[in-house]
Amino acid sequence: MITLQPLKGNTAMKNIDQVVYTEILDEAIKKTQEFLLQKQDKTGFWVGELEADASVTAGYIPFIYFMSENMDADKRDRIINFIRLKQKDDGSWSSFHAGPGDLNVTVQVYFALKLAGISASEPCMLMARQFILSNGGVMKVNTITRIWLAMFGQYDYRGTPSIPLEIALLPNSFLFNIYEFASWSRETIMALMLILALKPVCKIPEKACIKELYLEPLEQRRYVVAKREGFFNVRNLFLDLDRLFKILENQPIKPLRNRAKRKVEKWVLEHQEKDGSWGGILLPWVYSLMALKSLGYTLENPIIEKGMDGLSPFLIGDANTLRMQPAVSPVWDTAWSALSLLESGLPISDPSIQRASKWLLQQEIHSYGDWKIKNRKTEPGCWAFEFNNDFYPDIDDTSVAARLLFQTATDDQQSMQLAAANRGLKWVKKMQNKKGGWAAFDSNNNLQILSQVPYGDFMTPLDPTSPDVTAHAIELIAKTDPADVSLKRAIAYLKQVQEPDGSWFGRWGVNYMYGTGLVLLSLNVAGENMEQPYISQAADWLEANQNSDGGWGETCETYNNPDLKGKGQSTASQTAWCLMGLIACKRHLHPSVAKGILYFLKNQNDDGSWTEEAFTGTGFPKAFYLRYDLYRIYFPLLVLGQFKKTREDKNG
Repeated sequence: MITLQPLKGNTAMKNIDQVVYTEILDEAIKKTQEFLLQKQDKTGFWVGELEADASVTAGYIPFIYFMSENMDADKRDRIINFIRLKQKDDGSWSSFHAGPGDLNVTVQVYFALKLAGISASEPCMLMARQFILSNGGVMKVNTITRIWLAMFGQYDYRGTPSIPLEIALLPNSFLFNIYEFASWSRETIMALMLILALKPVCKIPEKACIKELYLEPLEQRRYVVAKREGFFNVRNLFLDLDRLFKILENQPIKPLRNRAKRKVEKWVLEHQEKDGSWGGILLPWVYSLMALKSLGYTLENPIIEKGMDGLSPFLIGDANTLRMQPAVSPVWDTAWSALSLLESGLPISDPSIQRASKWLLQQEIHSYGDWKIKNRKTEPGCWAFEFNNDFYPDIDDTSVAARLLFQTATDDQQSMQLAAANRGLKWVKKMQNKKGGWAAFDSNNNLQILSQVPYGDFMTPLDPTSPDVTAHAIELIAKTDPADVSLKRAIAYLKQVQEPDGSWFGRWGVNYMYGTGLVLLSLNVAGENMEQPYISQAADWLEANQNSDGGWGETCETYNNPDLKGKGQSTASQTAWCLMGLIACKRHLHPSVAKGILYFLKNQNDDGSWTEEAFTGTGFPKAFYLRYDLYRIYFPLLVLGQFKKTREDKNG
């Protein structure tokens, strides 16, 4: 790390010239470039670890038990070691680093440990049990945890929601159909339809049961999906429908059941990816395999074999620990890594950039996915987050991948790259929502009534328009087609959803710092006058929330409590996002920017990286968060490159 004198009052500008704009900045950039280049795969891609809470890793133990009842002892022990390391002092496990204990995560981890053979009398288990009971016990867990426990006989299916298989028979034109749900919910729900209809129960040893986690005696437990609130509202309507569905399920004659079951089964089978996954993410993947097992598919079935084998690369670790990733992010990491290297001075002709571009070119999706249901006239030409996910490309990945291909097209592959990038540009334009912004996976997938479904307490059922995805789409379109009419609609949307204090919400990154930084950057690229009051207000908000160490930080708890927005320990990724926004607002000569750059220079590790344990990525707001390991590398590198260019422009 570098020791630098802190900025003080009117000496700020002098320090900028004497320190930040010297060889120290160049050396910091060079070290980070070298660090990032060492992480590139020989085929051209980058992929960093994607870390989630401990329940994701712990869940592998019950999953394997359900599928085969035979888990490799070494894997089991290494998973246990990892889980133990993540336990908090109060006995709980949290949903993000340094966060408060989470009841659902803790219950799932506790159950996995018992199933793995850990005695309930061990100190770590006694502490966990105390936390669980003090927070209401098993009867207070959310829907997805209830379903998980019910599949092992540890919760009654009566307290899980009914999702009749017959819903799958409704036409796509019907107000309430499966394609009104977000992509991740859709794939999971289709698998859960089978599970909740079949109600499988995997028998486990008595010593693995978790009856000690209930506060209520068995005869006093009231199994309901959720409590009614108020009188006449949409939420209560869904609860009434759930009661009706449960009555109908108990009827001896269900004339459409077999037809519906065949259709759902067929849908699930058709949506398996070539790597064995479903959507490239763990949640629908695991439930789809368990649903098929419940239908009678054996481990020898090629569908099951492919699905089980595909999970192996998601497990990473060392000699002592093993952990499970909820997904992998090669397209996202590759595009941002290459863009940051370019922004920080690496030439387009550099072999690493060309390898990345060629790899991304090969990842273009030419087939139709679920997005086609609402965009019948749109042609494919898009990218997904993962190695294999042809059904669910997304606007974020397509925007950054197409940007890179536009930027790096050289003579030997110019026609192919430009053709692919233009297909991506066209696809993104066609996915614009009626409100003017973009969602992540589908267009106009925001039927608000579905936000009240009983199982929306963990798995966000909708894919709403969001400022951060919109910002990425704007940046792509503005850099390639600045006169396009979609930009005016998009900017109007951003003005409409700006928070009263000037910030913007971040759906896929934590949180207002992510949304605000990205939006300001996109507005500048789109040619907006960056001195307009609404933009200045956003920049002022960023500056007002800078920490004393020069960095910025924000906790995942802002999704539950917006009063905490802009507050938290400084992180490399969030500092980079805020600096991007301020530089876009032409505030690169402000003391706040100088302090932010000095934060990076002071805290850079000898290898060119920055240390970041915080979760600054978002899966499901209020429930599920992520730590992208490479965020601490390519976003700081990107902003250091942007900052250096402002000095060169000033002197040029």
